[in-house]
Amino acid sequence: MLRILAFMRASPILMIRTRQRFTNCFGSDALRFALVSYTAQCDKINLDILRVVGYRQWCNKLWNAVRFAIMKLGYNYSPPQILILETMPFSCKWILSVLNKAISKTVESLEAFEFSDAANTVYAWWQYQFCDVYIEAIKPYFASDNPTFASERAHAQHALWTSLETGLRLLHPLMPFVTEELWQRLPSPKDTERKASIMMCDYPTAIETWTNEKVESEMETVHATVKCMRALRAGLLEKQKSERLPGFALCENNLTSEIVKSHEFEIRTLANLSSLEVFIKGEHAASPGSSVETVNENLKVYLKVEGAINTEAEQEKIRNKLGELHKQKDKLQKMMRVSTYEEKVPANIREDNATKLAKILQEFDFFEKESARLAA
Repeated sequence: MLRILAFMRASPILMIRTRQRFTNCFGSDALRFALVSYTAQCDKINLDILRVVGYRQWCNKLWNAVRFAIMKLGYNYSPPQILILETMPFSCKWILSVLNKAISKTVESLEAFEFSDAANTVYAWWQYQFCDVYIEAIKPYFASDNPTFASERAHAQHALWTSLETGLRLLHPLMPFVTEELWQRLPSPKDTERKASIMMCDYPTAIETWTNEKVESEMETVHATVKCMRALRAGLLEKQKSERLPGFALCENNLTSEIVKSHEFEIRTLANLSSLEVFIKGEHAASPGSSVETVNENLKVYLKVEGAINTEAEQEKIRNKLGELHKQKDKLQKMMRVSTYEEKVPANIREDNATKLAKILQEFDFFEKESARLAA
């Protein structure tokens, strides 16, 4: 790539031909996005062609996302002038809140000429939040004409259209051709004059009412829980990887229990569970044939396996966890046993260390009991 850049400087004709070759192979938007994502380095880059190929495939994913949206919106759909956030489902509030953060960060990066940061921010929102989470979370609302989901379905349509229309405008400077084509296919609100092109639309700005820190914090717990459930599923027998299995959540306190219970629907949907039971510690003992994973110090999740689980593999996983906890405990206790610890270490740090040690001992006790349960 360095040689190509050198030749480009020397020969304008060669530069045009090289650009045409890359554009014909991968598409101008994919090439543009790849080059922009490299700008954090320097003016000489070692371009990885596979990265351009990846962005070309991502353009296909954007196309499929808009096609999914148009199918779910329907031909007679008319976007609302105002969104009523208070009555929206949890996932809809969340996608608008994280979109708002993406807008703020992208605008800030563009104003500072940090084009790579802007590209990465927009990509992360589209890929990891909109496509991987939001679209999957709202699919049950459109699975049938169940009247139970009538309100959620309508709100999901509004949030879906708003996310797409705003997200395309946010992405437009980095991928002008794909976003123009997709934006033209979206329906527009009634009684408003539609712009002739996305280029003539205002660039997105943050909307204060969309921001919801509480929803984002709770979604972090939901996402971490789903991630652990998927990790458990990935370790199961091949024949059960696609099955909907029952799950269990063991919470250390009422606050964690309330969060998990209130978002049981999203966890079941995203983790592909047949059911999810939530328990407070002391109320429940895991049933035989359950595989366990730690979400955080306040939450453990189990996946019920039909038939026998690989006990030795589970025991090995627990032994590794106990080994990590043992190292952490020894390191902390050694530091706390130093003769000058009480005199030289500030009170707030001593308090933090005591809390950390209590959590480690709590985790240690939990996994020792799990090991005994599996052995039995």
